[in-house]
Amino acid sequence: MIKIVEVGPRDGLQNEKTILTTDDKFQFISMLSESGLSSIEVTSFVKPTSIPQMGDAIELFSKVQRDLGHKKISFPCLVPNLQGYITARDLGVKEIALFSATSDSFTKKNVNATVDETFERMKEVVELAKKENVLIRGYISTAFGCPYEGKMDISKLLKISEKFFNLGVYEISIGDTIGVAVPNQVRSYIKELKTNFPINKMAMHFHDTRGMALTNILVSLEEGVTTFDSSAGGLGGCPYAKGATGNVATEDVWYLMQSLGLETGISIDKLAAASKFILDKVNRNTESKFLRAYLNTGKV
Repeated sequence: MIKIVEVGPRDGLQNEKTILTTDDKFQFISMLSESGLSSIEVTSFVKPTSIPQMGDAIELFSKVQRDLGHKKISFPCLVPNLQGYITARDLGVKEIALFSATSDSFTKKNVNATVDETFERMKEVVELAKKENVLIRGYISTAFGCPYEGKMDISKLLKISEKFFNLGVYEISIGDTIGVAVPNQVRSYIKELKTNFPINKMAMHFHDTRGMALTNILVSLEEGVTTFDSSAGGLGGCPYAKGATGNVATEDVWYLMQSLGLETGISIDKLAAASKFILDKVNRNTESKFLRAYLNTGKV
């Protein structure tokens, strides 16, 4: 069974220029929850001035918890610091995501801290989360390349992975933030990772900036990875490459798995309906080749 972590409502929408209403976001998440997805990342508890697209996190998660909380679905949220964690926890968030990177330049630009400083900030959050039985997932950005430092060495990825596992995360999501990874690099990095850490605690998060995401996912599959992050309809651009695509589309990942005879538990009809709904709201066409072809059949 392949697990797809749907990141469209958070990672996708935070990179879209259009700021949607809470009701539209909730409708999107509700439609996704009908598709068979087992994990849907809802929002990020950041300062509204930092990421205005996520400014309604409290209201949005409250609606999700009230109306969808009975479903057997994980609704993780990104938390940047202790205050964000406390707010999320008090609303009933049961899984959080924490963020760091392999590049000091990247974390300084994003959160005004070095990589080591991001881990110092996480310690208080992790201590509380463990006591309160909140699941913790770790995001590693710039795993393969950084917009400021270029190609990233595997030694940095191994170091940050170890830091996250030492904190006690149940899984790390390894991000190709700017979409520069190529198959040989992905294969060699995963081979190194799985000699040091359990392969079943690793997820891959590819961006399709240069059209390599599906190829990189296939290589990851061949190396034993079974969890992948993706975004419905290909929501979200690449903030470091103007006009470029960002997250790999969930529909394209679904189709790849389907073609290989691998189960995801996802209904493509319901997923496509959710994607069409949100793409209309942000007023743009899909980057997903499969979804474009699927919608043109008139089925959704």
